[in-house]
Amino acid sequence: MNALAWLAPVALPIAGALLWPVVGPARRWLLVLAPLPALLLGVFGAPGPPPQLNWLLLEAIADLDIGSRPLLVMTAFVWMVAGASARRIGDDRPAFASLMLLTCAGNVGVLLAADVVTFYVMFAWMTFAAYGLVVHHRTESARRAGRVYVVLAVLGEVALLAGLLLAATHAGTTAMPEVAGSLATAPGRSMIIGLLIGGFGVKVGLVPLHVWLPLAHPAAPVAASAVLSGTMIKAGLVGWLRILPLGEVALPGFGATLIGLGLVGAVLGVVAGTLQSDPKVLLAYSSVSQMGLITTAVGLGLVLPDDATAAVFAAVAYAVHHGIAKASLFLGVGVHKAGTRGWSHRTLLAGMGLAALALAGAPLTTGWIAKQTLKSVADALPEGGGQPLTLALSLAAAGTTVLMVRLLWLVREPSGPRSSPRSDAPADARGVIAPWASIVVAVAVGGWLLPLAVPDAPSLLPLTTSGLWDGLWPVLLGLVPCAGWLRYRPDRRLARASPRPAIPAGDLLLLIERLAPAVSIPAWWLLHRFDAMERRARTFQDVGRVTVRPGALIDHLEDRLTGWRTAGALYVLIGIAVTVALALGTA
Repeated sequence: MNALAWLAPVALPIAGALLWPVVGPARRWLLVLAPLPALLLGVFGAPGPPPQLNWLLLEAIADLDIGSRPLLVMTAFVWMVAGASARRIGDDRPAFASLMLLTCAGNVGVLLAADVVTFYVMFAWMTFAAYGLVVHHRTESARRAGRVYVVLAVLGEVALLAGLLLAATHAGTTAMPEVAGSLATAPGRSMIIGLLIGGFGVKVGLVPLHVWLPLAHPAAPVAASAVLSGTMIKAGLVGWLRILPLGEVALPGFGATLIGLGLVGAVLGVVAGTLQSDPKVLLAYSSVSQMGLITTAVGLGLVLPDDATAAVFAAVAYAVHHGIAKASLFLGVGVHKAGTRGWSHRTLLAGMGLAALALAGAPLTTGWIAKQTLKSVADALPEGGGQPLTLALSLAAAGTTVLMVRLLWLVREPSGPRSSPRSDAPADARGVIAPWASIVVAVAVGGWLLPLAVPDAPSLLPLTTSGLWDGLWPVLLGLVPCAGWLRYRPDRRLARASPRPAIPAGDLLLLIERLAPAVSIPAWWLLHRFDAMERRARTFQDVGRVTVRPGALIDHLEDRLTGWRTAGALYVLIGIAVTVALALGTA
């Protein structure tokens, strides 16, 4: 029974994906109910200690720690709300729904896995299943986003696999706590940590690996965008918290690098997002900015090993807050696109305004709690380093305020045809408002319930006048340029001059694509010269009659072995041989 409680959160979504085409009308509830075991496990736990699943993979281990339990609750809840929204707006077609369920299984599995092998399998499962969500609409922009996503995903997986194998080899075990502890003294520690930071950084959206976010999130359906931004990018954070030697040893170089890149991401996300005209692209850049602040918390944990627990709690609190708030904003954009008028549109603006205030860190919101927790860790930096960092965090909150005002401006007008003279809300919007309203309520109260989920976490800052003012003045500062912008509306002139945004989605990727011809011309010239030299060499060989030609048998064998049927059969046979060897080795 204990093992079932730990396996059901992953097994039920997989079973739902496999049974989706045959379960009939009841399948419409699978998207909502499949994450329920994960939610129950996160809230109530399981009877007895975590099981040792020796028969699964290579002795799989499942566990929940101080960081993964609140993230599991948030993840399961967001998946349930996104599933309800997809069911209401018609995104429950078999292919999309099956991919949603498979991605959910991987996402939940990442949070439960406590050994390197299971963690990597679940991480890769989630990553590649989500590719189908990105390209679901099959438009040219979706395919391009999918190409960028999968290329970066493969590069990240290569770095991640190498780092995990090296770390586990030195530890002599696959249990993640032991691997993290031994990493502090591992030979080649810097290379391993660099691989892990880069591999997980792709998922987190660490600058300059962030370019897939503003392309993939807008391309996916709204329900998929909510989980992509709300829960899946937190998988990289879970990897950092689980495998990096936080609290074991001071790593000021890596810590300062993460703090610097995090602040760069916070600024870049605000600047690029403010210049967008698509709400989903704006929200994707907002995720780059907010994940930059979470990255800063991880960097503080590497710089300050004595305060690593507080830094982990700050990162987790910020991740829980951001996951719920960002999912509510993405689903709010979906409600707006479905169509809102009258009371439904006013309700939409009020709910999105609450989530926007939370992201900006307004007093008494979940964002205020998360930012104050992060600033309390930053204050521990030696030699007065905490004051500049806390100022930078406050200025980032002011930038987020500007970004959120821009978002509300983009959805200010009612949308969609009036479906019935008896109702102000079109039919599609009426179905989506209920699940969206539930996550808005979570935005209002979720952060205050976090200490209940983590009893041993550091206490939150008290409600003091200085704490309230510290959260209020960045929001007021951010409203100043917004007032000037609303007064003079320079975007009208910019739109007439150029209909495209000043910073297109993908930013650095566009720069690389434009520089590619300049790089390819010298490369083409070198290849052309090598080709000419090769032709001269062949001519010399013909004259000297020293040409060597392989035999016909070798040519025939090469053609046969490179055929896809032969290669596929060999791949299957090798997989069977490896499985048999592992079974005999563990017998």
